[in-house]
Amino acid sequence: MNIDGTIFAPASGKGRAGISVIRLSGPAAGAALRNLCNEDLPTPRQAKRTKLVNMQGDILDDGLVLWFPSPASFTGEDVVELHVHGGNAVINAILEALSIMPGLRPAEPGEFSRQAFENGKMDLTAAEGLADLIEAETEAQRKQAQRQSRGELGRLYDGWRENLIKAQALSEANIDFSDEDIPDDLTDEAIQIAVQTLEGIVKHLNDAHRGERLRAGLSLAIIGPPNAGKSCLLNRLAKRDVAIVSDIAGTTRDVIDVHLDLGGFPVIAADTAGLREAGDRLETEGIRRARERAEDADMKLAVFDAGDVKGAAALDPLTLELIDSNTLVILNKCDEPHSILPDQVKNRPALVLSAKTGEGVDTLLLALQALASKLLAGDSEPSLTRYRHRDALNDCRRSLERAIVAEESELMGEDLRLAARSLGRITGRIDVEDLLDVIFSKFCIGK
Repeated sequence: MNIDGTIFAPASGKGRAGISVIRLSGPAAGAALRNLCNEDLPTPRQAKRTKLVNMQGDILDDGLVLWFPSPASFTGEDVVELHVHGGNAVINAILEALSIMPGLRPAEPGEFSRQAFENGKMDLTAAEGLADLIEAETEAQRKQAQRQSRGELGRLYDGWRENLIKAQALSEANIDFSDEDIPDDLTDEAIQIAVQTLEGIVKHLNDAHRGERLRAGLSLAIIGPPNAGKSCLLNRLAKRDVAIVSDIAGTTRDVIDVHLDLGGFPVIAADTAGLREAGDRLETEGIRRARERAEDADMKLAVFDAGDVKGAAALDPLTLELIDSNTLVILNKCDEPHSILPDQVKNRPALVLSAKTGEGVDTLLLALQALASKLLAGDSEPSLTRYRHRDALNDCRRSLERAIVAEESELMGEDLRLAARSLGRITGRIDVEDLLDVIFSKFCIGK
């Protein structure tokens, strides 16, 4: 990524809108604003209405401009924001006028955030949280992303790193000042700091991947025998027709994924092929995928036709064997005549509903929200959200385990240094140039 010069790009979404924002950042941003307005720079951080013109003096638009001089800006550079009408012609005309000004160039994806990181305005975890905030689709995702973008996760890791640097200094004091009169318990104090930090990291890692699950969405597999009403139930949950509903057994041959928002929790629901002895190779593959998805899912809905319930022996054994503690059992088609239904199936409460009419679906939604909340519940500590964080923390854990049992001060100091370096790799407090292009290239242009 080229981080030289002054960059510009739309900071709002594509398409027609009432207002769009164009952002500039870099040393030539102020000169560019003067050229566009043909007047002096406005008062910092105060919006000013003005006409925007090109180099030929043609009026491009009438909008608001804001001036954020360095270092009090999002990127730490001189920043300009142009709030203009959102038509494509207006935006394109302004971008064209900017492109021919000296020292300006279009921004690459994530380059504004990259500047903010380079100028110490945020660490890498906050930058990743900002990217997650842009992508957030549910309330729970928004809250998690906001915590991370505010730097809570980075502060947790930085606190551990500072403790380890202190422990490293204590462990190496015996080496650097071996001829001096220094306390005898410095090594013990270093070990105590390392042990306390290790305990915090192990607890942080043992989170059942809560943050990663929330970021990606919980997986929900809808399983059951053919004609139990799985596709109809998925359509009811999605509030639209996403799956074909038919009385013909084996209609669903492949897994159908639908993204749902269940009380603020992101869920990816999958309608799967009916579990039975397959009639052809295509259905066999569909059933194999259904079982695979069910075994990997965070939550399951085991759907049975209430009309088939005549005792446990009448229920589909292939579905029964997949029921576990994170499964909700559904007795569907309660709108049709049936005998007295059981309260439980395989020691799990049985929810009676009709996917066709919607009866009982509200109760199901509440049960799903409660299950999702249980799976994603955590303490007040910010959640680990990415594999690269987990990988670096595991490296840190292994280094600390070696440091605690090291017999020589030199070995302890080296392992403490490696542990602190692993934490610094997460936040960007050490040289992580090889990671930066990967992280910021996933941002949208204008951010």
